[in-house]
Amino acid sequence: MGLLGKLQFWKSERKATSEDIWRELYGGRRSKSGQAVNWENALKVTTVLACARVLGNGVAQIPLKIMRESGGRRVEATDHQLYKLFRFKPNSWQTPSEFKRMIVWHMVLAGNAFVWIGRVGNARRIVALEPIEPSRVTVRRSSTGTLTYEVRADDGSYAVMSSAEIWHLRAPSWNGWMGLDSVKLAREAIGLALATEEAHAEFHANGAKVSGVYSVDGKMGKEQYELITQFLEKHATGGKDAGKPLVLDMGAKWQQQQMTGVDAQHLETRRFQIEENCRAFGVMPIMIGHADKTQTYASSEQQFQAHVVHALSPIYVYVEESINAFLIGEADFDAGVYAKFFPNGLLRGVAKDRSEFYAKALGSGGTKGWMTQNEVRDAEDMDPSDEPEANKLPQPTTKPVTGSATIADPQT
Repeated sequence: MGLLGKLQFWKSERKATSEDIWRELYGGRRSKSGQAVNWENALKVTTVLACARVLGNGVAQIPLKIMRESGGRRVEATDHQLYKLFRFKPNSWQTPSEFKRMIVWHMVLAGNAFVWIGRVGNARRIVALEPIEPSRVTVRRSSTGTLTYEVRADDGSYAVMSSAEIWHLRAPSWNGWMGLDSVKLAREAIGLALATEEAHAEFHANGAKVSGVYSVDGKMGKEQYELITQFLEKHATGGKDAGKPLVLDMGAKWQQQQMTGVDAQHLETRRFQIEENCRAFGVMPIMIGHADKTQTYASSEQQFQAHVVHALSPIYVYVEESINAFLIGEADFDAGVYAKFFPNGLLRGVAKDRSEFYAKALGSGGTKGWMTQNEVRDAEDMDPSDEPEANKLPQPTTKPVTGSATIADPQT
C-alpha cells in the first residue's frame, strides 16, 4: 500500500478547508490575455509540454548509480540500501526512468518535487521512494528554520511529516526552502500562447475566412432579421460547409471584409510564443523541433551538446547533491558512498573533440603535456591505472634538431 493509501488509517491532523479547496480548483491566476494559467493548462501549450518532455526524458535516460570510493577505486555500491531503488525499482509501481522523469516534471512545472521516504526497522532502512503530487503538500517553516510537510489524502485528511520523511527537491529558489514556480512566473507568455491558439482555432473553425456583411434592399423588420439570422446560422457555417452557395431574396449581397494585420500575424505571433516559452524553461527551440531555416548540421550538433551542458547538467548535478545530502547521509558519505549520474552517453557527439583535447593534454605532437594519464582517466570517470608512468607528466618524444640549417633565398 502506498503512502496516500496509508493516510486513511492515520489520525487526521486536520480536514481540508475552503481555502485548500479553492487553491486546488483555482490554483492558477488569470493572465492579462484572459487565460487562467496553472500547470495543467500550461501543458496544453505544446511548447510547454515539449520543454517538460525534453528535460524529463533527458535526465531519465542518464544512468544514476550509487558508487563507493575506497583505496582510489570507484565501484558500484551494490550492497547499499539505495542502489536497487535507483537502478531497479524505487517503489511498487515505477521504474527508475519513470521516477526520475516525474520528479523533473514536478520541479520544472511546480517548482518543487516531494518524495516520501519509506523506512523500516530500527535502523530506519530506506525501502521505497514514492513521489507525491505537489498540490497535495503544504510546506511550513518554523521560526527555527525547521520544515514540516502537510500531506493531504483523497478523503481530505492530513498527516504532518518531518524533513526526515520527505525528500524535497527544489527548482531555483528565492528564499532557499521553496522553489520558484516557473508556470506562474511565465504566466503571461503561456497565457498569450493559449489565447492565440484559441483564436487561431476559431479562425479555422469558420473556414479560415474573415467575416463580412450581407446587405439587402429595403428595410428589414424584426421578424425578417431574426429569420435571416437563423437561416445563416444554419447554413453559412465554416469547416466542411464553408463555400457552399446560399440563395437569399431581397437582393441580398455579400460584402467581404479585408483581413486585418492582426489576423495575418497569427502564425508569426504563435511562432514568437514558442521562443518566449522556451526562454522561460531554459530550453533551446531546436530541442523541441523549432529550428531556424539557416540551421546547419554542425551548428545543430553544438546546440544539442549545449542542451546537455546548460539545461540537463544543472538538474542532474542538483539531484546528485540532494541524494548525497538527504538520502545517503553524512556517515555513509564519509565512508565513500555517493550518487553519480553518468552522462557520457549523451556526449558521444563530442567524443572526437574530447579525444583530440586529451591527446594534446598528454603531449602529442612533440609538446610537453599538462595532464597525466590518470587525470585523463579521472575526467572520464575511470579508475586510475597502476602503471608507474600514469601519474607522471608526459615528456616530448621528438628530439630537438641539432646543427645549423641553411634557408634558401627565394630570389635565387
